[in-house]
Amino acid sequence: MALISLSLGVTNLLIFPPLDGGKILLLVIEGIRKKPIKQELELTIQMLGFAALITLSLFVTFNDVTRIIK
Repeated sequence: MALISLSLGVTNLLIFPPLDGGKILLLVIEGIRKKPIKQELELTIQMLGFAALITLSLFVTFNDVTRIIK
């Protein structure tokens, strides 16, 4: 159970926009620039990252199903 929790925590910190690591990266960029990122741009980045994550999930699921069928 601890291994699953640790794995989920590390995965969540990946530098990928819809995950916490992506939010941390955006905050670091804001800190370096000394001004906030426009909310619309941040939302666009988050939505594109979420779409990529869903696409990756569908791709992995499709591959798993085709391997089971064969």
